[in-house]
Amino acid sequence: MKKINSDYLYFFDIWVIPKICEVYKIDEKTAIRNFIFSQTYKMLSDEELKLFRESPFVIFDMYKNELENGNPRESSYIKGDAYYVQ
Repeated sequence: MKKINSDYLYFFDIWVIPKICEVYKIDEKTAIRNFIFSQTYKMLSDEELKLFRESPFVIFDMYKNELENGNPRESSYIKGDAYYVQ
């Protein structure tokens, strides 16, 4: 696995970490640790997946799904449901 540039990770860290703190009512240190050791972060770090091209909203949704369903791939953005217009 080739890792992406740390500048990309920093961009997501500064947006996603505060959102995790806000939504889950946890301190920043815990949020950082939880996010960095998550499957979502591992996927984000993988250059081949190109997730760094996505919005931080998508990454947060993936992380939220990982916590709530055990799988970041259950995100409606990954599955394509979020883009479905009736």
